[in-house]
Amino acid sequence: MELKFELKCSLKTSTDATKAADVVGAFINEANETILTKGAPEGQGAKVTQWSIEGDRIKLNVESGRHVRVHDAMLRMRKPLAGKLGKEFKIGIRGIEVESFTIEVPSEKALAEMKIPYVTEMSYDAGAIKLVLDVDEAAMSNRIPDRILTLMEDKIEQLSYGGKTEHWNVLWQSEKKEHAFSEDPTKAMMEAGWIKRGASRGQWVHGPQSTKMFRTFEKIVLEELLEPLGYREMIFPKLVPWEVWQKSGHAKGVYPEIYYVCPPKTRDPEYWEEVIDHYKVTHEVPTALIKEKIGDPIGGMCYAQCPPFWAYLQGETIPTDEFPIMVFDRSGTSHRYESGGIHGMERVDEFHRIEIVWTGTKEQVIEAANKLHDRYMHIFNEILDLEWRKAWVTPWFMAQEGLTGVSEQTEAGTTDYEAVLPYRGEEAEWLEFQNVSVNGNKYPSGFNVKSQSGEELWSGCSGVGLERWASAFFAQKGLDPENWPEEFRKRVGKIPEGVRFL
Repeated sequence: MELKFELKCSLKTSTDATKAADVVGAFINEANETILTKGAPEGQGAKVTQWSIEGDRIKLNVESGRHVRVHDAMLRMRKPLAGKLGKEFKIGIRGIEVESFTIEVPSEKALAEMKIPYVTEMSYDAGAIKLVLDVDEAAMSNRIPDRILTLMEDKIEQLSYGGKTEHWNVLWQSEKKEHAFSEDPTKAMMEAGWIKRGASRGQWVHGPQSTKMFRTFEKIVLEELLEPLGYREMIFPKLVPWEVWQKSGHAKGVYPEIYYVCPPKTRDPEYWEEVIDHYKVTHEVPTALIKEKIGDPIGGMCYAQCPPFWAYLQGETIPTDEFPIMVFDRSGTSHRYESGGIHGMERVDEFHRIEIVWTGTKEQVIEAANKLHDRYMHIFNEILDLEWRKAWVTPWFMAQEGLTGVSEQTEAGTTDYEAVLPYRGEEAEWLEFQNVSVNGNKYPSGFNVKSQSGEELWSGCSGVGLERWASAFFAQKGLDPENWPEEFRKRVGKIPEGVRFL
């Protein structure tokens, strides 16, 4: 089964076009051999399969495959045909009226029922998904059918992608270690008074002891990785508008996982008096009433920490000798709506992270990633003494571009670091607690960042999740400093006293 487009439409003329039938016929015959095949492999252009004239309508049936799609065919034909009709018959073409537009997309499986803009029907039969579109000339000019096809092919590809495990290849693994601890670290930290659940879902309040641990992890990252490698600290925004996510690519699918931000429609106290009075009388926050008084979402809370950084470089041409640019941010929390998947401290809605970002030439970006790998290995082996492994993973946005093989390991893609959690058992799923991603030209291209030399720019990012580091470390070492590696213990120093309760 091949990809197939079919369009039934009419060219609306300024007057009865019957007298121009011979010219129209000759034009269509020539177009089928010339302008409708240009740029396509032989035999794979578009083709007008039927035509007729009914008064002030030139009715056309057009079919095509992937090349010179039917809507492009119509736009290619309109101007030269209008030139012929105008010159010989003083007839103008007023527009294109669409009677029907269908796309048949090859697929081994049917997709679940879904709502897609401009798609009125979707069915599956004999290895193809058939889409019936409701589009007009403006939608065709704006390439809506192309975007719908891309969306469908992404969804079909996702059916066969199969998740991380099918694109996961171990690169290195430490020796098996004996662990002095086998309890759930979150439960142990709660019982010791190090942490308490926050008021919101997936949120923790960290006491003095846990906070000391987080600051120690930060200190290790600063002293053993960021400062030796020359990274500079910045502060990235934590409220992310749609414009940023559109350019970063997150707007394609971030919606189920973000916390949305809606501003008030006005700050006028009188506008909000009803809400204020309702609370004063009932001591209940009238959320339904508030929803009526806030504006549309302008974006969301920080989800992936690096996209807001790119607004700093957006549209700039940067001197060649400024690269590689290497920066990091640790100025605030990130937020992801984890739904039913929250568990303990390792899977939360609100988390703390050091985000490391670098950009430069392809070679500079890959070299920077390799240096990060070396420093992480030093930290996890010689300071934290973890049982861990690292694996090559092709993230979904890369799989969309066909980069799914291990052969691409020196190019764009992600390396995950995973640690065993003894309380779950060696055969259970290990915890991903660190990653290094080389993102290719995705961000520099999306945010229109250029080098003075004209050479293509790449970028990478690496998120140090403090909750994940703590979960991995304390799952293996426990809370007793006597069981901690000496290199970590001396960096911690004295553990502060917690707050006592009666």
